[in-house]
Amino acid sequence: MKYRIKTGEELAWLLDHTHAFQGGQVTDLHLRKQRLYDESTGLHITAGTTITAIIRYDLAVRGDAGLYPLTRVAKLTMAGATDFSIFEQEGADCSEIGTIHAETSGGRLRFWFDPHGELYVICDEAMLEEVSVPGAGRPSRTGMTEWTFQAPTGSLPTVKWLLDHLDRAGVPCTWQAGKRSSGAHQTLRWEGRLVPAPYRPRGSQGQPRSGGVLVQAYGPLDGCAFVIALRAASPQDGATGRLFIALADLIARSFPGMCLTGDQVMDGEEWLGHGLDGQPAQRGAPDQAGEVIRRMQPAE
Repeated sequence: MKYRIKTGEELAWLLDHTHAFQGGQVTDLHLRKQRLYDESTGLHITAGTTITAIIRYDLAVRGDAGLYPLTRVAKLTMAGATDFSIFEQEGADCSEIGTIHAETSGGRLRFWFDPHGELYVICDEAMLEEVSVPGAGRPSRTGMTEWTFQAPTGSLPTVKWLLDHLDRAGVPCTWQAGKRSSGAHQTLRWEGRLVPAPYRPRGSQGQPRSGGVLVQAYGPLDGCAFVIALRAASPQDGATGRLFIALADLIARSFPGMCLTGDQVMDGEEWLGHGLDGQPAQRGAPDQAGEVIRRMQPAE
């Protein structure tokens, strides 16, 4: 499939169609310059620069039977490039995309592929070509950094409840309470950071963990009983990623409610895998949640 991107409306479609390549990876990058010979001056002059990025990304698509996983490999060709930076600084890795940023200005397109602005292209137009294949696993989780849960009824769980159930699930954590700021939302009940416990291989003293998951818990908000928001401090860290998913699964299995991840709104069963593996999710009582996750997330 091929799509030409030139106007602001077409650019908005691109970002919506690809979900801004969230959690994707630039697997290949090409720079091609065209030169013409000027007979009057006897010099070769630049006649155009084209930059092509191959991007692989996963996402969940809603179909008649619910969400299903999809992997896309996209070829984004940016023609008429006049300003660009495609060269990584020493020690940097710009291949991982958090969320691509783009805009139109003066009839030109501007793309930023990494949060530090080290990989960017300003061009006249772009062409998107891509191939879609059935995905594996749970693509709505790939590259995730934020997740919000809203419960219509019930009581807000405590930090101790989270710690106890994560420990039963084989994902032990430590809690670092956050200091409430003067500008905090008036419904905020507590916040802090859950950090994976140190990994202790046999015969070692253990290594301290970094990163973790920021947890913010709110009381009644806009008609709901409570809201819990999660944000991964360093999603590239494997331990933090496992904790993030285990925590989201624990909350979704233990309470009825709705989940928000990126621009996807889904109920708890959809989040837990209904429509992805063909089996409806089984919602357990709070005391059973740890055992359910233990089977999904073995201890490190």
